[in-house]
Amino acid sequence: MSRQRSRRVELPPAQENIEKLEKVVNEGNSYGAQQMYKSISARYVSAERYSEALDILHSGACIQLSHGQVTCGAELALLFVETLGKGKLPYDDEVLDRLTKIYKSFPRVPLPQHLWDFDDMQKLSENIGNAKICVEGCSSFLKSAIKWSAENGANSNGSPELHIMLAEYIFSESPEVDMTKVTYHFVRGNNPKKFASTLVNFLGKCYPGEDDLAIARAVLRYVSSGNLKDANILMEEIKKQVQTAEIELPKTELMQFINFLLPTLERDALPLFNMLRAKFKASIDREPAFNEMLDDIAEKFYGLQRRNPMGMFGDIFKLMGAE
Repeated sequence: MSRQRSRRVELPPAQENIEKLEKVVNEGNSYGAQQMYKSISARYVSAERYSEALDILHSGACIQLSHGQVTCGAELALLFVETLGKGKLPYDDEVLDRLTKIYKSFPRVPLPQHLWDFDDMQKLSENIGNAKICVEGCSSFLKSAIKWSAENGANSNGSPELHIMLAEYIFSESPEVDMTKVTYHFVRGNNPKKFASTLVNFLGKCYPGEDDLAIARAVLRYVSSGNLKDANILMEEIKKQVQTAEIELPKTELMQFINFLLPTLERDALPLFNMLRAKFKASIDREPAFNEMLDDIAEKFYGLQRRNPMGMFGDIFKLMGAE
């Protein structure tokens, strides 16, 4: 214990190190500063001075990112989340503010809406590479923060605000947007109106045939998680916003299915639900995951147990305790 106390006394206030390290970064020695951020913060963690270790790592992540040093900044951002866990800090508004500041420090790389709109192909190639590095770094940081938040006071899916940040960054910064990932995180967020804005933005620039799939995927994701309220808000908001944006809402069989499905789920109407699945089967089959989600919906809203794909053998394995 006496050795630990002496270690604590020897460490200066964190602000002294923060100012010294910021100077090193500002002088252009990002790599040298990175090693110092890691080693110095580790000493504070070892002395169980977690608050000061977090101050150092937070400052380091933000300044490295603001200088465009994404790999360095993302590494320190991950160490910040790791230290939150070591210090057993609870998820609260103060921590969310600090995570948000790191998130906002990640660079935004300019990319054209259409690749053929860019004349300098070498510059375009560099920008695409940099954008991928940024998305990978920011995604790793936010996924780690979401996991930590789920274990330390947020809901079981993790902080809704962090899910929204991740969805927005993937959508706005990915050279090739994966709407499945964007949808996954928006549905675990708490802002269906913002999700609607993102989808309307997507409708204005996606390839033919992707528009109705994106809307259907969003609605089915909400409903399969039991959240019919936000599914309805999403659709109402999309219909409002496409009028303002002067974008035409897709008029396909899949969209008809979604428009029929939502009011059906407001009632005890399993036969109608099954009839809709049968009538629009060809459209639903355009994306294999839709049938999985509809099985979840049937179970949640109508108590219809999912059929075991392994039949009798699956039941035997279940009795034996197999997963």
